[in-house]
Amino acid sequence: MQTESIAELDAVAAFTEGVKMLKNSYPKKAVVCLRRALECDKENPYYLSLLGVSISRADRNLTEAVKLCEAAIQRKRGEIQFHLNLAEVYASAGLRESALHTLDRALASFGEDKRLRLARSRVEKRRTPVLPFLARENFLNHKLGRLRHRLLKDRKD
Repeated sequence: MQTESIAELDAVAAFTEGVKMLKNSYPKKAVVCLRRALECDKENPYYLSLLGVSISRADRNLTEAVKLCEAAIQRKRGEIQFHLNLAEVYASAGLRESALHTLDRALASFGEDKRLRLARSRVEKRRTPVLPFLARENFLNHKLGRLRHRLLKDRKD
């Protein structure tokens, strides 16, 4: 019993350190920490999913990253973050359609969720600016782009 709790504490500490490394843009260091956490608890979906994200950022190993993220989803389907992580892995590999498909499936399962909508809008292909001779961030492009979006959205409905 004592050994299990020590291993559990080690896993949590390694996971916490891995999250910190990933947030601070050290994905290779995060991979090391998260692999250590996963060695202690091989079934933990949080460790699997975040390790997948770390691997995709550090090594660009899409196959392993997708496998880990999908395993996390299989273990705990109700966690939105796992779907977001899988979509990030696809998007970082340039697989925009797979990322959109993942997010659309999650939206169908969970309903409207701000995090899913935001992630989807980041992955979607952006239209060219309304006034291409001005910067995308220009006030006119911003307002005209919103108007164009609303008009096109109304036309679809």
